[in-house]
Amino acid sequence: MDETEVSNTDWLEYMYWTKRTYPQDRELYYNTIPDTLVWRQPLSYNEPYVDNYLRHPGYQDYPVVGVSWDQANEYCDWRTQRVNEEILRERGIITDWKTMAKNKKTGGDAAFNTDLYLNGQYRGKGIDGKKMPKDLNAAAKGQGGKPATRPARIEDGVLKQPYRLPSEAEWEYSALALAGNTQFENISDGKVYPWNGMGVRSPKKSTRGLILANFKRGAGDNMGTGGYLNDKADITAPVRSFPPNDFGLYNMAGNVNEWTADTYRQLSYEDFEDFNPFRGNIYTDKRLANADKGLLAKDKYGRPIKDLAKTSKKQKWSELNGQRATAAESNATNNNPTANAVIAANNSGKAFTPDARGYADSVNTTLYGNTTLVNDHSKVYKGGSWNDRAYWLNPATRRFMDQEDATAEVGFRCAMGMIGEAEINPANKAHFRVKKAKSPKKIQL
Repeated sequence: MDETEVSNTDWLEYMYWTKRTYPQDRELYYNTIPDTLVWRQPLSYNEPYVDNYLRHPGYQDYPVVGVSWDQANEYCDWRTQRVNEEILRERGIITDWKTMAKNKKTGGDAAFNTDLYLNGQYRGKGIDGKKMPKDLNAAAKGQGGKPATRPARIEDGVLKQPYRLPSEAEWEYSALALAGNTQFENISDGKVYPWNGMGVRSPKKSTRGLILANFKRGAGDNMGTGGYLNDKADITAPVRSFPPNDFGLYNMAGNVNEWTADTYRQLSYEDFEDFNPFRGNIYTDKRLANADKGLLAKDKYGRPIKDLAKTSKKQKWSELNGQRATAAESNATNNNPTANAVIAANNSGKAFTPDARGYADSVNTTLYGNTTLVNDHSKVYKGGSWNDRAYWLNPATRRFMDQEDATAEVGFRCAMGMIGEAEINPANKAHFRVKKAKSPKKIQL
């Protein structure tokens, strides 16, 4: 879990990269811009925030707001690609930054994508680095008498796992941070907030009475009285404000609410699986452009096209080949073969069908007169914000909003799945010792 919320600086870097890499695609850049108009209220003067909050240096370390759930997920994917690209370039597995600068690559080429790289579709002259792993396959041959090389693989352990939004359960566990309240296997003290104690003020002698989070104490009381501000913030505060919780995470209560990955249902707690609870799975398969060669289909930005999964089980070879033939025939007759089925499915549960031209939305006759704000596009956000009362600072509280909407009170932070052992630092703990397997002298891959 990120120790802080994603800041304005982080988001501006994302916007800059998009504009520099795709200078001719104004639509893509426009879609990365947060909705700065969320600051406007009918009976409040907030125009300075509309104009300055995102870009002014005075707010550079403040959490980005006006970001929808969809935009947050796009950012997570972008961050995944950039981090993995950085790792490979720094190691010299693909062309390093100095060589790229000499070649004067300034954008416009297909951007790095982890899935395509692992599938062998991001390599060749001008891409392969000087320090690629050796290919120990006996049949592999290098060029000019040099040892054969290959791209990095998952088995090398070089690439990072994808960044994503945390699930609701992950977020709540991280916010509560009971690591400091446990003795052996017993939780000695519970918590109301991410900090110990029943109140919202510090009990320590050196900081006694100071408020521990950025929230709204009461109507019209966003920061206390003039001359002695209780939380030093009228709106949001810098992302490293206030003491972190026992996991070292800042502002898990207050400042801004945070998107989670979950789809909202009022009774989710009665339905969840007991292990890794999560509601909102959409299983997808990567579309093949060439089934015989195993090449993945790409959209115009060089990203794999994903379709809704046909089955949840591994198919037989004969079934898979039959589907490939059908898909190839469909793609040949489809005027828009890069259309993403998942995006099309996003409108299926709404009471209206958004018009692609932005003209007039049509009514979904199937759901007309029998609708609810709770549907598959309702996503959970948690944590409380600068404009919320103390009740919402409790990690168990939850609210929802449509995945395409945004407010000045909701931001997000990224998470990543941990690979391998479930405990990060098992030293000096009463566990049975795990013996490591002996490494074979040589493996023919």
